[in-house]
Amino acid sequence: MATPAPPTVTFAITGPITRGDLPGLCARVCGLFEESDARLALCDVAELRVDAVTVDALARLQLAARRRACVVRLRNASDELLELVAFMGLANVLAE
Repeated sequence: MATPAPPTVTFAITGPITRGDLPGLCARVCGLFEESDARLALCDVAELRVDAVTVDALARLQLAARRRACVVRLRNASDELLELVAFMGLANVLAE
């Protein structure tokens, strides 16, 4: 018997993201988690600028998701973004 897929929510983040955007971004995405009761969040990051603020935002979203028993997986991440995530020591936290 197959195990049913966990409830999933899919969303995209476009940029650029500034530090001032972080509280609002987290609030909006946390609202998605709560409304959907998702356990898996697929986050399309194809349009994001690759910089430390972007990685900070993604790490904050992962933390917020985990507090709600959810996991964020990146979709369409560029090699440059994945390299920066790894350089910042977050490869185990932010996976594609």
